Amino acid sequence: MRLILTLEYDGTSFHGWQVQPGLRTVQGVLESALERMMGESVRIHGSGRTDAGVHALGQVAHFDSPRDIPPRSVAMGLNTLLPRDVRAKGCLEAPEGFHARFSATGKRYRYTILNRSAPTALLRNAVWHIRAPLDVPAMREGASHLLGRKDFAAFRSSGDEGTTVRNVRILTIEREFDLLVLSFEADGFLKHMVRNITGALVEVGRGRLGQRKIEDILRSQSRQNAPKKAPPQGLTLVGVSYGEFDVYGEDRPVGNVNKTLENIIHFQ
Repeated sequence: MRLILTLEYDGTSFHGWQVQPGLRTVQGVLESALERMMGESVRIHGSGRTDAGVHALGQVAHFDSPRDIPPRSVAMGLNTLLPRDVRAKGCLEAPEGFHARFSATGKRYRYTILNRSAPTALLRNAVWHIRAPLDVPAMREGASHLLGRKDFAAFRSSGDEGTTVRNVRILTIEREFDLLVLSFEADGFLKHMVRNITGALVEVGRGRLGQRKIEDILRSQSRQNAPKKAPPQGLTLVGVSYGEFDVYGEDRPVGNVNKTLENIIHFQ
């Protein structure tokens, strides 16, 4: 029986998603917990890899269960075995042919920037702290050139292969007190694409890069023409889409989960 897990994790202490010898990874701790539960080794497949330091509210993974355990019991049991920085939010039986990666039709990411002079104690592992004021309208204008189906080769990091064309459906920038929240939705993302785009838009906000320069960088299809990427800790995988099939149900992730903490840091 193929089961689907929806997962939430704090990526601070993980060396990314994928299993790596001698390193602590999300896939590694999940497979270790599943082996204890099932009594044999189990391979788990994620919707995609998240880098070291990157978080998830709605990562999706599947595995083929060697035992007939009700999905709800699998999720509850895993949470007694997993470390505190990763949790199974839900589990359900997969439809025929489902694959967490290859069946995905879209993904949503959020990148959070703390834009004030003082750093934060509470959100230090979840934001990119930028002291200088950022010009949000200019960043929005720059972001508008990235919407739609385009070739994002200029925003792809080395080691990523295959087509570089992606359809960016949503790219919004909202200010919430001292935080800037960049929300991305696309049919898929290239390696470091969100972090690379965020790094470029921040340069626009700092006044170091003209708004129209984003379009020039995109047309160049050269990573060498784009600014350096944003750090990992501000990035969160919010959710994964599978067409009409809903993997979340009542556990649907919400992109604005830090509202309470945002209020706290604003009044510090």
